[in-house]
Formats: sequence, C-alpha cells, structure tokens
Amino acid sequence: MGLFGKLKAVLAKTRDGIAKKLNELFAKNKLGDEFYEELEDILISSDVSVKTAMEIVDEIKETAIKEKCKDKEYVINLLKDELFETLNYADPIKIIPPAVIMVIGVNGVGKTTTIGKLANKFAREKKSVTIAAADTFRAAAADQLTVWAERAKARIIKHSEGADASAVVFDAITSSKAKKTDVLIIDTAGRLHVKSNLMEELKKMDRVVKREYPEANFYKLIALDATTGQNAYNHVEVFNKEVGLDGIILTKLDGTAKGGFIISLSYELEVPVCYVGTGEKIDDIEDFDARDFVESLF
Repeated sequence: MGLFGKLKAVLAKTRDGIAKKLNELFAKNKLGDEFYEELEDILISSDVSVKTAMEIVDEIKETAIKEKCKDKEYVINLLKDELFETLNYADPIKIIPPAVIMVIGVNGVGKTTTIGKLANKFAREKKSVTIAAADTFRAAAADQLTVWAERAKARIIKHSEGADASAVVFDAITSSKAKKTDVLIIDTAGRLHVKSNLMEELKKMDRVVKREYPEANFYKLIALDATTGQNAYNHVEVFNKEVGLDGIILTKLDGTAKGGFIISLSYELEVPVCYVGTGEKIDDIEDFDARDFVESLF
C-alpha cells in the first residue's frame, strides 16, 4: 500500500467528519454568505484554527465570485488547492547526509518508536545509521531504544541511566564521524518547557552538535501526537523558540477526528511536516506529501 492508501486509512476519522458535513452543506445551501460561514465552521470543527480557516474560506469565496462559479466540484477543488497551498507554506526539508537528526518532544508522543521507524527507513534507503540514546532521564529508555536499533540494524551509542546526555551525543558524534555514518539520530528525554533543567539540557546538546560536527546537516524534528490537536501549538511554539525546529513528525494520526490542526499549525508557525506515522509496524513511517494528505481528507 502506498502513502496515499495508508493516509486514507489513518485519516478515516478526520475524513468522515469533513466529507459528511460537506455533503450536508452542499445539499442544503447555495453559494452565499451562509454557505461560506458554514464552510468555515466545518474546517474549525476539524481543528483548523479560526485564523487559518477564515483565510482559506476568504480565498475560496473571492475566487468563486470572480469566476462566477456555483458548481460543487469546482468549490471542492478550490478548497483542496487552498489546503495544499497552506500546508506547503513552510518550505519542506530534505535529509542530506551526513545528517544529524535530533528528535524532541513531550512525554508520550512516541519518540522511541518513531526513532526506530526512522532508522529502519534510512536503512532501507541504503544509508548507514547510528542512534544516540541521549534520553538518560527515563528509566529503561536506552534498553527500549536498543531493541528498536537491533530491529532496524542500526548502531547505538548509550551510557548508563542518569549519565550526562550531552556526553552521549559527543560520543555518538565521534563514532559517527569515524565510521562515516550517513545519519545520526539523537533520542532525547521527553520534556515540557516548565522543566527548565531538561530544556537547558536540550540547548546544551544542540550546542554540542553544532560545535563538534559543523560539517553535518543538522535537523531538529519535533514528534507530535496528532490526538492532542490544537494543544500541539504550544509544544511547537515553545520548542521552536528555545532551540529552533526544522520539521514535524506526526504520530497517532489514526486516533483523531481532528487531523486538520496540522494545516494551520504548519502554516502559522512555518514549520513543515516531514514524516507521518501510518501504523504500529517498524516500516509504518512515510515522507509527508501535502497533496496526498489533502486528497485523503475527501
């Protein structure tokens, strides 16, 4: 099954909500102010922010009036195009070796699983992978990551529980440079901005990478649990302010009916979606494709 088929499956709850409401809207309303107000409400009910929903609908309304169009299919296509443009507002990134990917985020979003999937994905693409087990805060974090590393056939660098996370990163960089590793993936402890010590630790790891491996392409990706919806704004905003973010990895998209939040989040905070988890298996992660995402909503 390709990405489009997988996305259709994981976005089922979001799609059912949007499609049903759109059909009801077209059945009872001709194009006009009331129609566009209800279209805004449909987007907002799928967790697109009020600001972004208003901008999208204003663009559709302006084009439809100018083109003197009242056809349902035409308006749907206008909506798809606007959603696509909004999702593509933030420039997408491409992982280019030698690469260092630091995966960050709050507790419980599935970072460890995601790192295992990413390592496996790069290995399938014939890239060598090293994982740095820099979550030394959570008990057994390195042990869990070791299982994923073995499954993905990736090397892993780890220290004992409670060790200095930046020391793990330093050793992993030294090893990766010596082995000429294509991709180094750094696991980090789940943290909230209220945990100032953990946030400072993240900044320290960031400095270590930049100082010790300036020739590498450095990407900071935040793993987001899609079921948190609009609450994810806070997480992205805070981490972006503290260390800067290059992209988003979406997890648990199949568990929400409000997948629309990612449209406004990516647009308003200018952080692109890079990867999306499409299931529980080790190969259930894909490059994000904005067009496929939009088509999967209808």
